[in-house]
Amino acid sequence: MPDTSFRAMVVEETAEGNFSRQIQTRKVSDLPKGEVLIKVDYSSLNYKDALSASGNKGVTRRYPHTPGIDAAGTVAASEHAGFSEGDPVLVTGYDLGMNTDGGFGQYIRVPADWVVPRPAGLSAQESMALGTAGFTAALGVGHLIHMGVTPDKGPVLVTGASGGVGSIAVGILAHRGYAVTASSGKPEAAQMLTHLGAAQVIDRLTPPEPDRPLLPQRWAGVIDTVGGETLSIALRTTLLHGTVACCGNVASANLDITVYPFILRGIALIGVDSATTEMDERRDIWDHLADEWKFPGLASLATTIRLDDLDDHIEKILDSRQMGRKVVDLNA
Repeated sequence: MPDTSFRAMVVEETAEGNFSRQIQTRKVSDLPKGEVLIKVDYSSLNYKDALSASGNKGVTRRYPHTPGIDAAGTVAASEHAGFSEGDPVLVTGYDLGMNTDGGFGQYIRVPADWVVPRPAGLSAQESMALGTAGFTAALGVGHLIHMGVTPDKGPVLVTGASGGVGSIAVGILAHRGYAVTASSGKPEAAQMLTHLGAAQVIDRLTPPEPDRPLLPQRWAGVIDTVGGETLSIALRTTLLHGTVACCGNVASANLDITVYPFILRGIALIGVDSATTEMDERRDIWDHLADEWKFPGLASLATTIRLDDLDDHIEKILDSRQMGRKVVDLNA
C-alpha cells in the first residue's frame, strides 16, 4: 500500500528532560516492523497510557512515542495468512502503546500473534469501551468462576469500583447474577455503580479497631484493583475457601499480611496479568465479553472523545478525576 499519512499523538522528550505531547502527522513507513498493518478506528484511555504520555520511563523507555495500549479497527495490509484486508480486529496488551507505537495513532503495525479477530457481538467502539480494562476485569471474573465462586456462595466485593477495571467488573458480575458490593472512595460514583447493578456501594475499606490478622468474614470472592491496605483487608474478610483476584496497585504495591487467611481459611489469592495472556484464552475471554458477559450498562459507562481531546483527559486520569471509560474516536 502507499506510504499513507495519518494523525497521531506523539510524546517527545526535550533536552531538559521534560516531556511534551502534540498531535502530529506521521507516515506508515515510520511505524515499527510487523506482519499486520491496522487502520485504527477507536482506542481507549487507560492509566498506563497517561503514564506513558507523561514520560514515565517505567512504562515507555524510548521517546518520541505514541501511547495507546488498546486499538480496534480493520486490517489495512497483512503479511500473515491468518488475516486479510478488511478483517475487523482488536489489539490489547503485549507491548502495544508501551514501547511499540500504539492506538493513539490512526495506524499501528504489530506482530500477527498480537491480533485478535473482533467477535461479531462487539462493535469496534464497544470493544474499546471494554479495552484492556474490560479484558482485565473479565480475567478476574473468570478466575472467580474457575475457583467455584458462584452467586449462591455469597456477596462479591469489587474494590476501586469507580475505575475502568472495577466498574466493568461490577457490570459483568451483576449481569451474571452476583450480589456485588462496590467499594469506592468517590461518593459521586454511587449512582453509576448502582446503575451497573451493584447491590451495595460502600466507601474505601479501612482497618477496624482493633486491627487483627483475621477479621469477620464477608465476601465469597473479591476483585481487587487497589492493592496495599485494601487488599490486606479484603483477604482478611473473605469467606472460608473464598477467592481474591488481584489486578492493581493504585494504592500501593506492598502487601502487609500474615499467612492466617491462607492457612486457616484456605483463601486463594490469584494474580491477574492481562498483558501476556495466551492467545487461546484471550480469544475465549473476548468471546465471553461479546456474548453472555456483555452487560447492558456498557454503553452508558463509556464516553467518546476525539484524539484532539486527549490531553485534558490524560491530566484528569492522572489526578484520579476520571470515572468510567473514555473511548477515543480516531476519525473524529
